[in-house]
Amino acid sequence: MSAEAHSVVAPSTGWRRFAAVVVIAYALAMLVPLGWIFITGFKSPNDAIAYPPKVFFEPSLEGYVNVFTTRTRQSQEYMDSLPPPETWYDELVRSRNMVIAGPSRFGQRFMNSLIVGFGATFLTVFLGTLAAYAFSRFKVPLKDDLLFFILSTRMMPPIAVAIPIFLMYRTLGLNDTHLGLILLYTAVNLSLAVWLLKGFMDEIPREYEEAALIDGYTRLQAFRKVVLPQAMTGIAATAIFCLIFSWNEYAFALLLTSGQAQTAPPFIPTIIGEGGLDWPAVAAGATLFMIPVLVFTVLLRKHLLRGITFGAVRK
Repeated sequence: MSAEAHSVVAPSTGWRRFAAVVVIAYALAMLVPLGWIFITGFKSPNDAIAYPPKVFFEPSLEGYVNVFTTRTRQSQEYMDSLPPPETWYDELVRSRNMVIAGPSRFGQRFMNSLIVGFGATFLTVFLGTLAAYAFSRFKVPLKDDLLFFILSTRMMPPIAVAIPIFLMYRTLGLNDTHLGLILLYTAVNLSLAVWLLKGFMDEIPREYEEAALIDGYTRLQAFRKVVLPQAMTGIAATAIFCLIFSWNEYAFALLLTSGQAQTAPPFIPTIIGEGGLDWPAVAAGATLFMIPVLVFTVLLRKHLLRGITFGAVRK
């Protein structure tokens, strides 16, 4: 065999370079909007709406101050009567002839997103794991029909049933509650979780469980000590997909909440500044809003990469 011979399956050097260029270009195209949001959070309101857009500017934390505070404009006489500012952010606000009236609602809305997003993700993965195990291991009557029915619920746009859900929630007293959003997001995500996790469960050899049962384990103990550890890659990948939907969902959060349980997505666009939207504050809020999902994905990135390719090639 000559030294220049290569596998007919492996791509040539030219194709690898072309693929690398396409992947890099795609990554840059996806990162540019995120990068622009990030730098807008450090602009002043005037720089944020400047045309042509400013790439080089004097950084300011005014956007982050505005997203966490409520400010009121005062007369010059009132401003002159105030004692010297005690903090840098108080001085920054006073430079606009304004004073801080109190904290904004962003912190509460952000906490609501944490409660709803991670609560719905946990409940979805928990129920989806049990259902997927049952479909994978037991003889369920009309299994294929049930699985198709579960999948069909994902094909329907959730917003198509917004009005019935709103009326039902109003009757049950679930409007503007954390529990209401958690149950709704769980119902929407559960079909995806069942189908993803069933594929992972099918790839785990039954012989492991049978050996555990012969050794005296109960079915529940075999599931907990044998199946779950091997299914962790699939569970992690499913959790990430479920969290992304629950975290970013806008339409139901806008329709079903208004105060106590409102999440960050419908709140961030309502941040108002002088003469309209405070774009640095909106960008700062959006940047902070992306951090939990980014951290969660980075922590589970190894499981995610293994999870999305699990079972792709059988030995």
